[in-house]
Amino acid sequence: MVDSQIQLAFPSVAGKDVLARFDGGDLTSDAGVLLVELADRKIGLTQALASSAPDVREQAKVRHTILEMMRERIYAIACGYEDANDLDTLRSDPALKLACERRPQQDAELASQPTLSRLENRLRPRDLLAMGSVIAQRVVAELPEATACVVLDVDATDDPCHGQQQFELFNGFYDTHCYLPLHLYVTGPDGKQRLMASLLRPGNASYRTGLFGLLRRAVGILRARFPQLRIILRADAGFGYYDVLAFCEAHDVRYVLGLRANSRLAVLSTPVQMRAAVRHGKYGFDGWTGEDSRLFDEFRYKAGSWPHARRVIAKLEVTQGKLNPRYVVTDLVGTPEQVYDYYCLRGDCENRIKELKLDLSSGRTSCHKFLANQARLLLHTAAYVLVQAIQSAAAGTEWATAQVGTLRLRLLKVAARVVESCRRIWIHLPTSYPNRGAWQHLHRRLRAEAT
Repeated sequence: MVDSQIQLAFPSVAGKDVLARFDGGDLTSDAGVLLVELADRKIGLTQALASSAPDVREQAKVRHTILEMMRERIYAIACGYEDANDLDTLRSDPALKLACERRPQQDAELASQPTLSRLENRLRPRDLLAMGSVIAQRVVAELPEATACVVLDVDATDDPCHGQQQFELFNGFYDTHCYLPLHLYVTGPDGKQRLMASLLRPGNASYRTGLFGLLRRAVGILRARFPQLRIILRADAGFGYYDVLAFCEAHDVRYVLGLRANSRLAVLSTPVQMRAAVRHGKYGFDGWTGEDSRLFDEFRYKAGSWPHARRVIAKLEVTQGKLNPRYVVTDLVGTPEQVYDYYCLRGDCENRIKELKLDLSSGRTSCHKFLANQARLLLHTAAYVLVQAIQSAAAGTEWATAQVGTLRLRLLKVAARVVESCRRIWIHLPTSYPNRGAWQHLHRRLRAEAT
């Protein structure tokens, strides 16, 4: 712990010594956590999460409720404190206490790291399943009322492990010992890609592991709110297999999925390959131009395991003198180029995964127990959902498309002095704060929509 009496000397100014000491009292560097709390009130996320995790403790000895601990942990993650150890100090932060509905001076401190770790480690599989469903339901509730079509983007990523965690296994593709979490995003008519679900999986998991259960629950939740909803599944070649296509057709889900190249696809796409090669090597006044070319074609293709042929789009491109074919299987209508460009939009979810991993440190799955690590992944997912709610409230401003790291740095990391009197609690924000207009806009929007 830092000694509050230690003085830190800086270069003198105008003949006066400049000294620093950690004795400022009720100050916070994260006043923006109050915006996170307003976003939470708007969508009711932590309240629902706490209700989905029954409290089995002896109630006479309880000092911190499940709701309070959920809020403390999730809000801290949103503010950049992914390690529960940070809360041994932050538990007394006045802004975090206010966000968790405790008075900054008169009420006791929030939960410490051991208490929060016990919560993460005692959640059972059914509790985690209920928490995952709660997150998905709250995200679907944020879709516009007139939603008639959504796109589900599914993708996996690596979560490197550096200890003896359960089910951390070597993955040859990523060349590391890791977990292999699966993320599901939903995009509505507003074009916003929302994180709907996250599932932790062993490091050697196949594309099938957890996929169909995740999709089945997502489709059910979506159609419970929008019975006539048109759903499109979009994913890369790692998911372009017959059982995924069969699932889509059985559940009335349209699809556009990448296909791995094989000799039969190469034969079927030979005509367009030849056209691409000729176009690339066409002769001009200055000799062979060697210009890069991008051509499209379509044909019917039936793999050995498929009961019938399906439409396949081929994109042929010659770059730096090399043929680069790509294939997509789909039941969507449109020209080959339109369908392929629509498929390519799935790449944006990789940016969302990057935000989750880098800005919200979702890879902090360092518990020994696999279920505890799944609990942590859900807490980080919940923090991301709250930050996305802030992004939605910033619609019409420059912050609507800002990444999580930028939002946190500019809007959540705000210093403030907290003063508690008999009748009021004042939060004194910096007079020179450059983003006060955006802060006021978000407060107004979130406060109006908060429950």
